[in-house]
This record gives sequence, C-alpha cells and structure tokens, in this order.
Amino acid sequence: MAAEKDPQNNHKLDRRSTKCSVFNCQEKSDSSQPVIFNPDFFVERLRHEYPQAFVDLVLSNITRLIDLPGDEFSQLSGEAEPRVPSSSGFLRSFNFLKRKEKGVIFGATLTEEGIAQIYQLIEYLSKNLHVEGLFRVPGHSLRQTALREMLNSGAEIDLETGDFHPNDAATLLKVFLGELPEPLLTHRHYHAHLKIGELSRFDEKGNKTNMPDKERQIEAFQLLFMLLPPPNRSLLKLLLDLLYHTARNQHVNKMSALNLATMFAPHIIWPKNVMASDLQGNIDKLNNGVAFLIRYSQKLFKAPAYIKEYARLYFTGSKTLQSNDDLTLCAGAKNGPVAGVTIDSLPSPMRKIGGEVNNTCSMNSDETPSYTEAALKELFQQVTNMPESAKKKKLIKQFEKQPLLTPSADSRTPFSRRHWRSRSLGGIIKRKVLGSQILTEKENRLQNPLPHGSLDGQRSENKICKGD
Repeated sequence: MAAEKDPQNNHKLDRRSTKCSVFNCQEKSDSSQPVIFNPDFFVERLRHEYPQAFVDLVLSNITRLIDLPGDEFSQLSGEAEPRVPSSSGFLRSFNFLKRKEKGVIFGATLTEEGIAQIYQLIEYLSKNLHVEGLFRVPGHSLRQTALREMLNSGAEIDLETGDFHPNDAATLLKVFLGELPEPLLTHRHYHAHLKIGELSRFDEKGNKTNMPDKERQIEAFQLLFMLLPPPNRSLLKLLLDLLYHTARNQHVNKMSALNLATMFAPHIIWPKNVMASDLQGNIDKLNNGVAFLIRYSQKLFKAPAYIKEYARLYFTGSKTLQSNDDLTLCAGAKNGPVAGVTIDSLPSPMRKIGGEVNNTCSMNSDETPSYTEAALKELFQQVTNMPESAKKKKLIKQFEKQPLLTPSADSRTPFSRRHWRSRSLGGIIKRKVLGSQILTEKENRLQNPLPHGSLDGQRSENKICKGD
C-alpha cells in the first residue's frame, strides 16, 4: 500500500507545482526562449533585488498618468493606512463572526497553496464555459458545503466525476473571493482604480472629452498590477483569464463582460463590510472598471515597454557596451532612461539608479571601450605610415605629449575625459570612429600647399593641425 501511495503523493505535488507555475509562465512571450532573453526577466529581477527602487519607479509613472492627492498617494505607496468607505453596526459585527469560522483556504490570507486549491475550480470551470448563466445561477448548497470542506482540507478533487455541477464551482469561487481578509485588488488600490476609470481623451484644443482613453487606462493598470502582492497578482491573472474566455462565449452562456463584472466587483474590488449605499455612487464606476479588466485582461499583465527597457539598462548597462545599438540606447538614457521616465522626475532612490546607468553608458576614466582602443591604434598606425610632412610631425608630437594615447601604453590607465574632449586630437579620433573621409581630404591639401607667404595657407595648415 505504501508503494502505491507514494506515486500518488508525488503526482499530487507535481500537479500543484504545475498549477503554481502557470502564474509565471503565461506571461512569457516565447516559452522556447531562455528566460535571460525575456524582457520581463530584468523587471522581475529589479523587483526582487531592489524592491524599493522598483516601487518608486512604478509609482513615479502612475502619478504621471493619474492625479492622486497626497493622502491617496500615501495609501497607494504604503506610507499610510488605506482609508476606504466602511459600514458600521450590525453588518460589521456579523462579518466579524463569520471570519472567526475561517478555514485553511476560505477566509484565510491568500497564499500560493490556497491558489493551487482554488485553481481546481478555475480549471474545471474553464471546461464548462457553455453553461448558461454561469456565475449568475447559484449552485446547490449541500454540494457546495461538501466541496468547500474538501478544498479546505487540501484534498485534490476530481471534478470530472459528475458529483458537482459547474454552478457549484462557480458559486464557491465567488464565496472564496468574498471571504478573503481584503479584496483581491486590495484596499490600497481602491482610489487608484476609480481614478483610472476617469481617464479620458482630450480634443484638439486640449479640452477633456467624455471618450475613455483606453491606451492610458491599459498602461495605468499594467503599472498598478505590478504593485500587487505576488499571490494577488497570480490569482487575479487566472481569474481574469477565466472571465475573459467566459465573456467570449456569451452567445452560449449569456454572460457578457459587464454581467460578469456585476457578479465579481463586490468580491474583488469593493471594500470589506460595505453595502451598496456606502459606495456613494461609485458602483457603476467599479462595475465598468472590472468589465474593462475582463475585456483587456490579455494586455494587463505585461510591463510597459519603457519599464522593461529601464530595468534592462540598469543591469546590462553595468558592463561594457558591445554594439552601436547599445550606444544609441545609452545616449537616450542621458536625457532620460526611457520614454516617460526622467532622472529628475524620479524619487531619490531611482535617481541613484539612473545615475549609475548614465555613468556606465558614458566613458569613465577607469573603463575604456575596446572599440576606442582599436580606433586609436589604427589611427596611430596610419599617422606613422603617412609621408613625411609638417602635419605628420605635429600629429606624432600630439601622441608623444599624451603617452597614454599611444598603443604601446596598453597596460597603463586609459586616458581621461579631459583628453578625450581636447580639440587637438579629439576631432581626429571622432572622425576616424565615424568613418569620415575628412582626414584623407586634408592630407591631399597638405601635399599641395598654398604659397608660403599666403595667409590663407597658414590658416588652413593651423586648422588641420588642430583637428578641426
């Protein structure tokens, strides 16, 4: 018997790990690619290795999109306790008593283990999207009680046996969400959701219109979801995926995105222990906001492109740049790491990071890119091979004045920024690196100089020797 039980336990563990891995793997653009080439890899690395800097970066971009007063921003950033509409009296006392009866899964703080159990319901429902009135028609109370106890005990359930109806699983999923200690979208994010729902387009004169700005709303939700606790973000993605596909089958199940939002908004975004009258006319905003999340769920769990680029620059910028493409990116980072993010606009922790990126992209006195050294060697060799002339002598003197620039000084400290900017040699090096033909043209002019007494001839030679 023991030999038979072990494979079952192993299978159970393997299946659970597979469930949990869904949260991370579904966001990859190409599962065949190594994770190092996934742009989101650097975003997640920034989140885990520099959490405060990551939060500051995301917050700075959220406030660029929506206007959050000081107290609402403090709530979103975690500096102040969330203040949301609340109820009082009998309702609060009743809910307090209900929470005392919480189990391992239902009523407990959201964990990966709890998500793995609830995923059994989500997986089963995803195979029964044809059921009419799914999530609206309640299930059987006795079957729900039995299913709840099985989930609370941590059991693995075979829902395909026919013992339970899809409506049982659908109702129990809503119950689970409704009994979480706080809404799935969290109390801290409540005001931000209301503000994102108010984003609208502007007309040609810059006046605000009544037309929603869907692009900005999607971008704002992408940023806001990056601030969710990992378990909340994982379950939210699974839930919205399920509701998205349910709405796509509304011709069969009669459940549109708005219908589904009406069913789920009280469970995932309404503050705890409130009634409809406590929301002060925000019910339509909340329902429409959840409907928007369902319709555009496939776009909301990706980091905005500029966040990906900033995270990539932060980590890869610490190494020597290898291509002109990298140089172009770093050149843009000097004025602002990425679109929508500027160093001056970021909080102090991110300014430090931005400074590190910019300093890395620029040429330091301690670090000279190999392509510059190669250009100097090539330039020195060409100067040596030039016919004897006044120009050649002057150029060699320039190299001798700066011995660190000569190829024989490979083992010495690279030249400083002051020498790089010097007018005497900087212009020549710049033209060489850029592949200019100016050097050849000036060499031809030297071989056919103007008369010795000509003032213009003297100016031309002086100009060439200065590298201008």
